[in-house]
Amino acid sequence: MLPLLLVSMDVSILYFAIPAISEDLRPGSTQQLWILDIYGFVLAGLLITMGALGDRVGRRRLLLAGAVVFGAASVAAGYAHTPGALIVARALLGVGGACLMPSTLALIRNLFRDPGQRAKAITLWTTVMAGGVAFGPVVSGALLEHFWWGSVFLINLPAMTLLLVLAPLLLPEFRSPPAGRFDVLSAVLSLAALLPLIQGIKELAKNGYEPLSVLAVAVGLLFAAAFLVRQLRLDHPMVDLALVRRAAYGGSVLVNLLAMAATVGYAIFLTQYLQSVLGKSPFEAALWSLVPSLGVVVAAPTGAALATRVDRAHVMCGGLLLSAAGFGWLSQVRTDSALWTVLVGSSMYAAGLVTAMTLANELALGAAPPERAGSAAAVLESGQELGGALGMAILGSIGAAVYSADMKSAAPDAPAAARETLGGAMSAAQRLGGDAGDSLLATAREAFTHGMGYAGVGAAVTMVGAAVLSVTVLRHARVGEEAGPRQADGSADRPGAEAGTAGAPSGTR
Repeated sequence: MLPLLLVSMDVSILYFAIPAISEDLRPGSTQQLWILDIYGFVLAGLLITMGALGDRVGRRRLLLAGAVVFGAASVAAGYAHTPGALIVARALLGVGGACLMPSTLALIRNLFRDPGQRAKAITLWTTVMAGGVAFGPVVSGALLEHFWWGSVFLINLPAMTLLLVLAPLLLPEFRSPPAGRFDVLSAVLSLAALLPLIQGIKELAKNGYEPLSVLAVAVGLLFAAAFLVRQLRLDHPMVDLALVRRAAYGGSVLVNLLAMAATVGYAIFLTQYLQSVLGKSPFEAALWSLVPSLGVVVAAPTGAALATRVDRAHVMCGGLLLSAAGFGWLSQVRTDSALWTVLVGSSMYAAGLVTAMTLANELALGAAPPERAGSAAAVLESGQELGGALGMAILGSIGAAVYSADMKSAAPDAPAAARETLGGAMSAAQRLGGDAGDSLLATAREAFTHGMGYAGVGAAVTMVGAAVLSVTVLRHARVGEEAGPRQADGSADRPGAEAGTAGAPSGTR
């Protein structure tokens, strides 16, 4: 859990540090975007490669290597003196994170053979991952109250040092049996597919239709097709497509993708609403955004307990419908709504989503053979990254379209920037001042909240679709279904047959 918390925090920890970084290093607008985005960009692109590598070289070994890279990159980022140096350091942080993330989930698959114990471990894993993203801005804000911006990176060092000391003592090693040479071309193809695909989708979400963004998506899809064709032809593929076709695994990956699409796509609106509509400071907004996490802490173990008595597909369906209700609640929020109404809706959707994602993670990991746990975890996490990018693009486009249409109708004479984004309207209102500025700002806030409502409807519809998918595809699926490694003749290994390499830890006490 220790590396997982730090890796997930680093997704959002720069939210408050960017102004201080901008003042000190003076990056250009493009450089600033790369400072923010390069970490998640590299992390998503390398997950599949690192997951497959961990299966071969050992999950603990890859975890320790990731800790070294993550720690060294944290020092480089904390003491970077130029924008370029900080971008490179953030990219290396992404490399380290890609080593750590699939290793943590793969180790859980190997450490906990008992389904009940594994369910508790995965519940904790999912809760910590969600909590880390929410906790990042709070930690960042608290550090920047007392220290310089580099402290948001140096906080990683004690945790990585502790991991390097304790992991060799507490974690046994797991690796797969020898299975041919590591396929470098597959690694290159997966990187060439995910990087332009995710970046192109994010750019479409930020800037709308642009030829280069569409070209990036098209290039990513072409490389993805080439990657899949190559996996079908390999005796030892990096991604086992037969596993993806299993309902328990493929259905869970798809449910997770939809859940992340709704969560990430809507989070942008919620953050802006708290700050730009309700007038909270960034640090206040970050603190209030932690409130839904309290519901997550209760909901995740409750859902796991229910799944031992009721078909987990029905529990997942209930969680996703609760999430849909939360998004539906938030679609009714107005500019003068009380803060508690926003927190209630956010708690509902967060609790439902984490409940469903916990069970989906457990089901997917249980369906994966122990010797393929790393690549299985990596595909699951890559799906989440892709879902987040799709959510930003789709829900962001819905909100932006409604905002622009309202502003063109209500304030046709406003500056172009004010008719495009709420941030542009706030800047224009500040320049205008007086009653004209106040009127423009009030109109922009109404338009933004209207667009946020439609994005909430879109997220709710997505969750209803995920609920239908879970109850139709995953019904009667069991944890561990078809999880055993396969022999050449297609028969499953008997329990314990993978001892020494695939399943049992080397040096088991």
